[in-house]
Amino acid sequence: MFRLDLDAMESNAVQKIPPPDLRQSETALAIARGTTRLLRSHGFACVSELPLPSGRRADLVALNERGEIWIVEIKSSMADLRADQKWPDYRLHCDRLFFAFTQDLPCEIFPADCGLIVADGYGAHMHCEAPEHKLPAATRKVMMLRFALAAAGRLGRLIDPQGFVE
Repeated sequence: MFRLDLDAMESNAVQKIPPPDLRQSETALAIARGTTRLLRSHGFACVSELPLPSGRRADLVALNERGEIWIVEIKSSMADLRADQKWPDYRLHCDRLFFAFTQDLPCEIFPADCGLIVADGYGAHMHCEAPEHKLPAATRKVMMLRFALAAAGRLGRLIDPQGFVE
């Protein structure tokens, strides 16, 4: 007789660790980890590498219980900032836009109309707040659905990796 052991399944699911994201440098991953900890302390849930309706992919998207959506662009070096000119498009998909970076980079190199977060692998602090530019309701709904579907899909892959065929 077949018996489904739900307790064992839950215990195994909790112990699974997601594979490392090989698209990012170790520095970028550390910045993301510290920034995520900061955002969680402010009541936000975070999803990394979230595809946006524009076709771009945001480094971190944060959502709180009021439905506010923040995007954080992670910069691990001066060269990384200079090479990336797509970040202005992110404004169309968030209420606030931030850059997160290590203390090795000077704040002056970042745009004045974005928030700044200084981070390492253990934590972060908000150097300056980002100005608010409220999303239209239709865009907010699309972003919240993308966030929810991405988060649920990732959780599902952790719980049942064989159940998801790419």
